[in-house]
Amino acid sequence: MSQRFSVRFGTVSTGRRTLAALGPGLGLACSAALLLAGCGGGGRTQIRIVGSSTVYPFTTAVAEQFKRKWQDFPAPIVESTGTGGGIKLLCAGLGSQFPDAANASRRIKKSEVEDCASHGVKGLIELQVGIDGLVMAQSRQANFPGLTERDVYLALAANPFGRGPNRARTWKDVNPALPDIRIEVIGPPPTSGTRDSFNELYMLKGCNSEPAMKALKKSDEGRHKQICEKVREDGAFVEGGENDNLIVQKIAANPRALGVFGYSFVEENGDRVKGLPLNGVEPSYDNIASGAFPASRPLYLYVKAQHVPAVRGMREFLAEFARESTWGRRGYLSRKGLVASPDPVRRAGETVARSLAVMDVGALT
Repeated sequence: MSQRFSVRFGTVSTGRRTLAALGPGLGLACSAALLLAGCGGGGRTQIRIVGSSTVYPFTTAVAEQFKRKWQDFPAPIVESTGTGGGIKLLCAGLGSQFPDAANASRRIKKSEVEDCASHGVKGLIELQVGIDGLVMAQSRQANFPGLTERDVYLALAANPFGRGPNRARTWKDVNPALPDIRIEVIGPPPTSGTRDSFNELYMLKGCNSEPAMKALKKSDEGRHKQICEKVREDGAFVEGGENDNLIVQKIAANPRALGVFGYSFVEENGDRVKGLPLNGVEPSYDNIASGAFPASRPLYLYVKAQHVPAVRGMREFLAEFARESTWGRRGYLSRKGLVASPDPVRRAGETVARSLAVMDVGALT
């Protein structure tokens, strides 16, 4: 797929608009566009989007629809690099050798925004594109019961509650109510936003089910993080890479293994895999949308504001993403498993996509 990066030495083309018509929030970006015109040698001719494997299929679908509607523009390139890796690439600098946007399955961190600024990237446009449930799933042929966050933590932590190396070999060792089968979970690598979400939504919650761990966080946050988030390295947890479809394939072929990935992959592969209940709550569209499913998380798209004036079709692409017919409850992304954000969030996103307002980073951690 391709999308033209329309920058000529000394001039900047923006399709049908001049720089003066780009709207509020882009004063810095407009002046930076002139600098961008001289950066990178003009070697790329497409919008380039990197980042989360979870958000990847949704952004790809928008790119395909964008190309059908706007035939003057080539379709964007969308790459699955993982959230952390994608944001790092986005923040590495300005010019055609750097991507224009990054998908993310978690919110950007303050430290990442500071890294952006250190490389001259001084304005990001943030869109919450929808909601996802982080699901532990199994083969359609398996009959594994539901889990709790504590079950998951006790099965996968390297040093459960700081009491020594994890000796559990079967799920029954973790909880007598669980099956007597070997613990085998295939999940995302540390570079993935899904791994960050897994730590937050499963491991930390399970760890903090022990009162002593809550007290430890207050007295020694670093030690708490090590005990709560470090997973065992003896084969019970297997890193499946950034390709969630590969994890789907592996657990579909192995009824004794569990996988960790976004709800959309369960929805897309319902003939092969099924999600496990968490705390007795099924991972369904309605349960994720309402927040009833405990492991729900927002998904994001981050756009480099300074690239917008220099990239033909970028405004139109963002407008396509932020349409009710795209990301609404009946939008075409819902058919791919995206759970729509609440109405006020979508309305705010539509405003951002029109105005290209950069995000306020004051609330980031």
